Amino acid sequence: MEKITIVNMARLIPSDFEAYEYMETLRWPDGEVVCPHCGVLSAAHYYLTPADGISRVTTRGSHSQRRVWKCKDCRKQFSVTTGTVFHGSKVSLQIWLFVFFEMCANKNGIAAREIARKYGVAPKTAWFMTQRIREAMANDDSGKLSGNIVMDETYIGGKPANWHANDPRKSKTGNNTARKMAAVALISEETGEIRTKVVTNVTGTVIQNMVRDNVTTSETVLHSDSAPLYRTVAKELKGHHVVNHNAGEYVNELSHGTNKAENFFSQLKRSIDGTHHCISPQHLQRYLTEFAFRHSTHDLSDTQRMVRLMGQVHGIRLTYKGARAI
Repeated sequence: MEKITIVNMARLIPSDFEAYEYMETLRWPDGEVVCPHCGVLSAAHYYLTPADGISRVTTRGSHSQRRVWKCKDCRKQFSVTTGTVFHGSKVSLQIWLFVFFEMCANKNGIAAREIARKYGVAPKTAWFMTQRIREAMANDDSGKLSGNIVMDETYIGGKPANWHANDPRKSKTGNNTARKMAAVALISEETGEIRTKVVTNVTGTVIQNMVRDNVTTSETVLHSDSAPLYRTVAKELKGHHVVNHNAGEYVNELSHGTNKAENFFSQLKRSIDGTHHCISPQHLQRYLTEFAFRHSTHDLSDTQRMVRLMGQVHGIRLTYKGARAI
């Protein structure tokens, strides 16, 4: 496959017709088309060629360049976007692919307002597009981690001392009524894969449940700081190595410490401050998932990362109401 860049995409997909062809090469690189209705994988599914070869007239009388296929088994019609995060969107697939690539390639992420300005869509539309792509980033079935795992926690949110005097988060008496959001991260030292979760409180039970959900405990050596909350799960693991930050210890003979997790959180917080500026607590998990996906695939090129994410877009249907309700 040709290297994916903005320039190459602009040359290869000048219209929606080419955008559908381009996306088909990303989702079905071997030429075997997958029916989203019955799941049959076959090169025998056939393309319904329009009368003029490019566009067809819809039931409402408008012209569409959507490439429609028909399943040889269940006989239902579909396209490359059916049953994916792109399904039902009125935004041009050409714009979708450009935004999709930018979400994969930009290390610091891209703000919805910037997408709205660059691609001429409404701010709400741009925000919804990015949320749907983040939902695809969360659709990862790579399984549990094992080996040497680094774990750490952080708190995300502005300093109360820097809040404006009239900030609604302050009570009338001047006491702070809002709390920072906590985030926990697990990172594999060998592969760089990462799992993240937003939590209300960081407790031993929360740490224990996250470890159980994301790693194979019998094959895992955990590396953490000396916080007591890691002791709860340590008994279930193959090993547990600790660095004592209170004593100025960040690396020792048994552990490289929590630097990998701290580096991830540092990048995350700089990007939130510089790119997004502000993230509401109810949507923070999706942003963590976005940065975790890019971190887990840091060894891949932008082209490889986009192809991998395109393999995760199926089976997801996120509505605007659903995105807002979280």
